[in-house]
Amino acid sequence: MVALSTRQKLEILADAAKYDASCASSGTSKRDSRGGKGIGSTEGMGICHAYAPDGRCISLLKILLTNSCIFDCHYCINRRSSDVRRARFTVQEVVDLTLSFYRRNYIEGLFLSSGIIASSDYTMEQMVAVARCLREEHDFRGYIHLKTIPDADPELSHQAGLFADRLSINVELPTEAGLERLAPEKDGGRIEGAMAGMRSAMEDMGEARRKYRHAPRFAPAGQSTQMIVGADDASDSAIITRASSLYDRHRLRRVYYSAFSPIPSPSAVLPLKRPPLLREHRLYQSDWMMRFYGYGADEVASATDPVTGCLPLDIDPKLAWALRHRGIFPVDVNRAPREMLLRVPGLGVKAVNRILASRRHRRLRLDDVARLTTSIKKLRPFLIASDWRPVQLADQADLRRQMIPAPAQLDLFS
Repeated sequence: MVALSTRQKLEILADAAKYDASCASSGTSKRDSRGGKGIGSTEGMGICHAYAPDGRCISLLKILLTNSCIFDCHYCINRRSSDVRRARFTVQEVVDLTLSFYRRNYIEGLFLSSGIIASSDYTMEQMVAVARCLREEHDFRGYIHLKTIPDADPELSHQAGLFADRLSINVELPTEAGLERLAPEKDGGRIEGAMAGMRSAMEDMGEARRKYRHAPRFAPAGQSTQMIVGADDASDSAIITRASSLYDRHRLRRVYYSAFSPIPSPSAVLPLKRPPLLREHRLYQSDWMMRFYGYGADEVASATDPVTGCLPLDIDPKLAWALRHRGIFPVDVNRAPREMLLRVPGLGVKAVNRILASRRHRRLRLDDVARLTTSIKKLRPFLIASDWRPVQLADQADLRRQMIPAPAQLDLFS
């Protein structure tokens, strides 16, 4: 076998890491290198781009330690039976790459995942060694996100949390049946058990930090997970329900959704086509409804098609929910509480906050609302202003046609 250069390994292992979406760096605590101590910072603008909730663009070196794997998950391009070019970094190579990219201001941190080599424990030991070397030997202050392995010894996951800002464990597929069929070597119970253990460790270490100033930090940016959409027959309703359950039980910072993408030499049990990317987008919108708009999982699921259990692709789920619940509209913009204004299609969190601040000083007219929002078109059938009341409510089908956005328009309820 011809030895690969570090550059060749980087090409292979950076490409192999692109299927993992859960690499945002929002939520970490501040560390910087001012005062001549340490290298790097978790703050500021930075080869993978992710976005924090406040809109900041975050650049991460996103790679695998290796794309070799002893598992044979049907949906994974790096599975044991896949005919792909294999590569593996040493611990020192990952450390040197991270520091080199950081010093050139190409990145703000490292996202490191891996296939399973030799055993789960051995692989986890190698990943922890990377983080430990960066933190202890090079005093690296940048962001580190490690993808932990649920089958590894819990003590290794604990060590990972002492060096990483964020940890993640992918549940992979929304249903236990899908996991059994497509990833028979993985166990849903062990995955959730590892997530529960991570939550417990975060809470214990957080309590210690509150009592003792110098107690070590533990994964200050929390934990996240990812679900593959469209590799099995799970409906959007099932995905939304599972995501809500994960948020509630494990206090996750984020659930990421990744539309299944056909891979080279695919397994015969996989679908031939990828699902529409718009489906992934609608799931992210439904996720925002639960996290920022006060909807329960059952309410969001009620916006899905009763036959297929999937969200409509032509309109966003917030509008779909409003069309199913026309009885609570129109909402009086001058009187309605915040939680009701958040349910008006077209009103985002910032717009609602502006409305609440403005109406303390005057009664709002429709033109006032238009100035406080990005578009008034979607709002008009659903609200009452001091000079506006819908004369008659159009039937659902007609109103739906009026509300369908241009094909290129994608938003998160701005």
